[in-house]
Amino acid sequence: MEKSDTSIDPDRQLRARQYARIRRRLWALRLVLDGIYLLLWVQMGWAIQLRQALTPRAAGGLLTIILPWWIELALLTLIIFGTWALVTLPLGYYSGFVLPHRYDLSTQTRRGWIIDLFKGSMLGAMLGLPLLFALYYTIRVVPITWWIWAAGGFTLVTAVLTAIAPVLLMPIFYKFKPLAEEHAELEERLTLLAQKAGTHVHGVFSFDMSRRTRAGNAALVGLGRTRRIILGDTLLSEFTSDEIETILAHELAHHAHKDIPLMLVVQSMFNFITFFLASQGMNWAITNTSLTDAADPAGLPILALLMGITSFLTMPLANAFSRWRESLADDYALEMTLKPKPFASAMSRLANQNLAEADPEQWVVFLLHSHPPLRDRIQKAYRFSSPVPEVEIP
Repeated sequence: MEKSDTSIDPDRQLRARQYARIRRRLWALRLVLDGIYLLLWVQMGWAIQLRQALTPRAAGGLLTIILPWWIELALLTLIIFGTWALVTLPLGYYSGFVLPHRYDLSTQTRRGWIIDLFKGSMLGAMLGLPLLFALYYTIRVVPITWWIWAAGGFTLVTAVLTAIAPVLLMPIFYKFKPLAEEHAELEERLTLLAQKAGTHVHGVFSFDMSRRTRAGNAALVGLGRTRRIILGDTLLSEFTSDEIETILAHELAHHAHKDIPLMLVVQSMFNFITFFLASQGMNWAITNTSLTDAADPAGLPILALLMGITSFLTMPLANAFSRWRESLADDYALEMTLKPKPFASAMSRLANQNLAEADPEQWVVFLLHSHPPLRDRIQKAYRFSSPVPEVEIP
């Protein structure tokens, strides 16, 4: 059933601002706590002491037990970051479960949240540990130029994960199914839209967002033969076909504009900057601490701290680039569909349904937002239709 047009709800915006403010404070708190924790490991020399505790020991003066470097690295990682994961679990529970329920955004059960936490932890370990082993192996093999190979390798991994995510990773958390017969007309419209954009998709699927949240979302995911359109069931139940079409036109723009390979190139540049600065920091640490070399597992907290600081400092620039590409995608969606009113209505629905802050402060946009504010996107749609007075966000 088609929904009537909508506008931004003042009461929802008030709650959205409160919700966004709390989330930013929690983000900043976690950032500070992470930094303090890693600094303690570095300043107190705990990582060096832990590595020494794992070094070869003599048994009866006859047998020397030597741990392989990768086992030593795995143990250090488990102790350092596993301990921190347990310590910060209450904070994660509050921000990921309690707070969304308090603002009536989450539908997830406590059992479901725990299961997702377990799945995420296992997936993170399965992907993260091999990547960490590969990084330290590279440092051992090419100790001078390791940062170049590491940056290129992480870009390659990003591309591979983008390709396999729709068929191997996302189904771990969501159930996907082809659109039901009742949405046959919408499926045809979206498929034709993709063809018009010069993008071949392998099906249109819905996924069960409603088991976790009331928020709506849609995306064009995958590369090549894994590329498909996915629609949250919350989107299907609350948005009109025209609104969904404009949202998907925005996503198709990223493929029409070659944004995925472009983003990989830009991400590669940031990877090179991050790993280069990390290598320089590690060289300084080797000179000024008890680290033996850059491949010393005891340097893991220093490496994590250096990469975290660099990523934080480059985040505004990365977000600015992303906002530019997202703005171009909005232009494309409006020009392709010629449906500015459904586009504006869709953005308003996203603000209401997702409890998204439509007009955040400029410093928030500069530092944290990868998309233009919803107010600006709605204004763009109105300007595309005809000049109108600026929209007042309650």
